Amino acid sequence: MSSKSKQRKKSRKNRKKTGKLSHGVNGNAAGNGRGLEEELNKVAVPDVQLAQSIAQESTNELKIVKKGKKRKTSIHETDEPLTHEDIARINTRDGLVRMLSSRRIKLNKVVEILQYEEELALLQVQLVKFQQWVQKSGERIAILYEGRDAAGKGGTIRRFTEHLNPRSIRVVALPKPTEEETGQWYFQRYTRQLPNAGEIVFFDRSWYNRAVVEPVNDFCTQSEYERFMRQVPEFEHMLYEDGVRLVKFWFSISKSEQLARFESRRQNPLKQWKLSPVDNLAQELWDKYTHYKQEMFGRTHNSFSPWIVVKANSKRQARLETIRHVLSQFPYDNKKDTDVRLTPDPDIITRFHRHNRSED
Repeated sequence: MSSKSKQRKKSRKNRKKTGKLSHGVNGNAAGNGRGLEEELNKVAVPDVQLAQSIAQESTNELKIVKKGKKRKTSIHETDEPLTHEDIARINTRDGLVRMLSSRRIKLNKVVEILQYEEELALLQVQLVKFQQWVQKSGERIAILYEGRDAAGKGGTIRRFTEHLNPRSIRVVALPKPTEEETGQWYFQRYTRQLPNAGEIVFFDRSWYNRAVVEPVNDFCTQSEYERFMRQVPEFEHMLYEDGVRLVKFWFSISKSEQLARFESRRQNPLKQWKLSPVDNLAQELWDKYTHYKQEMFGRTHNSFSPWIVVKANSKRQARLETIRHVLSQFPYDNKKDTDVRLTPDPDIITRFHRHNRSED
């Protein structure tokens, strides 16, 4: 036997020891594995850290249904970390496919995560270019994230800012007004947070609290609400005339999706801090929120500061498309030097239209 043949034979034995699976272990898993291999060829080769994060997101416990049959689980959460054998399998694309197949995880969901992570990284590279252009040109950018509770505003902001230079960005999430602030002009505490030259400010909720959250929950009087609604178009027009670039997002989710996210927060000790007394009333006050949201759109949407509605039932899609929308609005340097799509999906991102009242 030649030395090369001996090496191949030894390699096959080592793979068996580390838990490599043969194609014949599970016909269905193998079939899905081959399909996943084709999909994985479209994305970057995943490293061990990425594969481990995917497995940690996956519900890889086998669930038993009524007739005792096992079914593949979806990608959500897991309490089971990767084993040493799993890590040994994922040093190649083929090994990753087989490891996931053996644990009966829905492989198409894994592909979605890999593609999402790759696309997000490419868009974040563009955001870095965008920020450098803002710094160089002295532009002032204010991006407002509004929407119902649990709509995904904070998670989207984190994806925007993850790789940006913290010296020239700020995330503003103001608490309820102090006793001193309640005696001031309503916009006064927000004017202090407006961007300086060369800066991007991300508002996780903004002055539009008075348009929806406050009247719904009786945190302001009717006269205070009406005064705000008269003043806000003038306030934003002054910002526009002074050169502040304003982007206003409304994250739209369904009532059932909001309820599911609330339940997820209640079950997850790392997210329970997100729940507030206002959140607990959100489902009960759904129709009241809808009324004030529609009033806000009708009275504050205009050509110099339009509302951009984001269909946010899918968090990943909402994050990618809002980034695309922002990038598409500005002529930053080397914008065309990329293979990633910068035009937002019109099925996800739409400009508010007065004849369309179906947004949630």
